[in-house]
Amino acid sequence: MELENEEIKKYLQILSKEFPAFLIEYANVPEMQRLKGISMVSACEYTKLIPYKFFHTRYEHSLGVALIVWHFTKDKKQAIAGLYHDIATPSFSHVVDYLHGDYEKQESTEELTETIIKNSKDIMKLLNRDNIKLEEVIDYHIYPIADNDSPKLSADRLEYTLSDGLVTQDAFTLESIDRIYNNIKILKNEQGEDEIGFENLDIAEEYLRRSSIMWHLFCGNSENNMIMQFWTDILRKMAKENYITEEDLYLYSEKEIVDKIRNCPNKKIRDAFEIFSNSTQVGRSDTEVKDKYCISIKVKKRYTNPLVVCEDGQARRISDISQIGKELIEDIKHYEDSKYAYLNIDL
Repeated sequence: MELENEEIKKYLQILSKEFPAFLIEYANVPEMQRLKGISMVSACEYTKLIPYKFFHTRYEHSLGVALIVWHFTKDKKQAIAGLYHDIATPSFSHVVDYLHGDYEKQESTEELTETIIKNSKDIMKLLNRDNIKLEEVIDYHIYPIADNDSPKLSADRLEYTLSDGLVTQDAFTLESIDRIYNNIKILKNEQGEDEIGFENLDIAEEYLRRSSIMWHLFCGNSENNMIMQFWTDILRKMAKENYITEEDLYLYSEKEIVDKIRNCPNKKIRDAFEIFSNSTQVGRSDTEVKDKYCISIKVKKRYTNPLVVCEDGQARRISDISQIGKELIEDIKHYEDSKYAYLNIDL
């Protein structure tokens, strides 16, 4: 498996000591390779608003989810479903959700998953060879280890929390990921379903403390909100003036689209991006700021309330057995940054 970043390689080896050959085959199809050009962290690489260590891709995230599922289930179909869960993600990821007005659920990109897989000759050839039905891999929601209802812990939520926290905010290190990951096992939740959770409370609390750093970044932080809304508005303006189409988000990498913005014939668009890309912080206000690029949005709350094995052998939610866990979860539920965020941009 060819991966450029050594830290990501080491991270993926923590998730699964074994990298099964079939995953390499399924990951090498063009539809998956496209995800190498898509950022996992809000495309923050093109601005200075959120510090980051290296370019972390949607492709690497997909591999991570597949490896977590494989590690815990050793089930080929489930691992492939995990691998392909983001195959329909466009450049700038959830910006398409914002374009469609879906700020809180952020699910509009999932609608194309079946179409992309079904129309891929390479994927269908592999599935037919392995006697795997299309419906067994197009929806990872049917596999509770891969995905489940929030705020339960799943492979998907675990992966993006760990890897995003490795890339930004110094929330996780390889050492802490190794310690936390090796404390996770499959448990039974309140509904009698399989769900990954923790063997020890102290490790679960460490996971929540570190995770809460990421929750605050992605659940209302003004810099992150600004990045997502700016991409939405500048891409909408580019589309309105026929410089790009929404389809281009599925055809071009983020870098290629950024190049289109930087070379746009409209100077107003170029100047707005120049200011955005060099901004290190946003202005904050409780009231709308006139004559500025001022935004106010309500975004999806991302947090988990994982299971933990108690002394009696039963698995319970950390919020029910840990004051630390309860406080961290309640804090993010009610967390709001400033009502408005703004930059000195004319867009």
